[in-house]
Amino acid sequence: MATMTDTTIAITRTVDARGSFCPGPLMELIRAIRESQVGAVIAVYSSDKGSKTDIPKWVEKAGHRLLSLEARDGYDEIVVEKRR
Repeated sequence: MATMTDTTIAITRTVDARGSFCPGPLMELIRAIRESQVGAVIAVYSSDKGSKTDIPKWVEKAGHRLLSLEARDGYDEIVVEKRR
């Protein structure tokens, strides 16, 4: 898994779901993925602690790719590539 410090990831879209609670951040990511082209890179900002486990599980199940998951100041940044 690449992290922001390893490589520069070109983010196509950012979903700022800080302040939204489960399942809000995941639902916003799903909407962004549906609206995006294959290969799009979507960053989700979430202050909901469940997102750092729920989103990676969904990403794997849905066949997309988790590029990074990093703790920021008061929120997590989860970066996903749409694969299909």
